[in-house]
Amino acid sequence: MIEPDHPQLSIGQQCKLLSISRSSFYYTPKGETEPNLNLMRQIDEQFLEPPFFGVRQMTWHLRNERHLVNVKRIRRLMRLMGLMPIY
Repeated sequence: MIEPDHPQLSIGQQCKLLSISRSSFYYTPKGETEPNLNLMRQIDEQFLEPPFFGVRQMTWHLRNERHLVNVKRIRRLMRLMGLMPIY
C-alpha cells in the first residue's frame, strides 16, 4: 500500500496516514536459524512415531540425543510447527 516513489507523499507521511511505524515498513523478517531448522526436522521425525510426546518428553528425548535444548525453545518450535500431542 505504500509507494516509495510517490511524487507528493514521503514514506513517513504515508506510514503516518496508515497508522503504522516507519520501521515496520523497512523491517524484513529473518526466519529461523539452521540449528533450529535441524531441531525442527528431528522433532517432526520423532513426532511421527509416537504422536503423544509433549514438550517435556520431546525435550527429554532431544537431550538424550546430546542436544543442548531447554523447554522454552522446544515449546516455541513445536508451537511454530503446529504440533499438539495426543493425550
